Amino acid sequence: MAPLITTIVIVMFILVNTIKILREYERGVVFRLGRFVGVRGPGLILLIPLFEKMVKVSLRTVALDVPPQDVVTKDNVSVKVNAVMYFQVFEPSKAIIAVEDYMFATSQIGQTTLRSILGEHELDDLLSNREKINLKLQEIIDARTDPWGIKVSAVEVKDVDLPEGMRRALAKQAEAERERRAKVIHADGEFQASTKLKEAADVMAPNPVSVQLRYLQTLTEIATEKNSTIIFPLPMEFMQYFINKTKRDQP
Repeated sequence: MAPLITTIVIVMFILVNTIKILREYERGVVFRLGRFVGVRGPGLILLIPLFEKMVKVSLRTVALDVPPQDVVTKDNVSVKVNAVMYFQVFEPSKAIIAVEDYMFATSQIGQTTLRSILGEHELDDLLSNREKINLKLQEIIDARTDPWGIKVSAVEVKDVDLPEGMRRALAKQAEAERERRAKVIHADGEFQASTKLKEAADVMAPNPVSVQLRYLQTLTEIATEKNSTIIFPLPMEFMQYFINKTKRDQP
């Protein structure tokens, strides 16, 4: 009975170490007696027991979170910035042979590059030109990870954590900017309105009757909107008669 159990255990051990099944997104980096012999998969893989070892590598895109980093911007503002990197292995053999732990190494490259690149920009540039900075980060990190068989497809800066004092200063700056724009828009409206009024006055000035008609139209509008108050403008020609008569009656 004991020899049978021993035989079954040996057979199971051989089968487990001989037959491997890799999914569509997986590849196996095979070593024979410590030497690299090739990349296999996907599907059924047969290995020589005790002589060949396989390291499994995933080819799917990995979303790697870069933890918050303390960054001092070019204008000496201290902020905390975190990001996320998207990368995938395109050469499994390099990812296993060229670097000890490609996940850890890629994370470290992302952290150091994030600090160095963001330190070259001012705070306003960091807040307003996020897309340009993301592209620069992606290009630099991708160039550094290329010898490891890793392709970095995107780097996105997620959050920029500002000190409380800087937040209040930016809020005041934004409020002042909104007030400035409102005043400029109001001034432009006043200027356009005055221009149109001048043009209308130039049109009506040669014809006194049109001016009188405008008076009557204004009275109609006032009577409709505020019927408790009536303002009746009189032309100066009408008042001139009484002024002259008063002068004649004076001794």
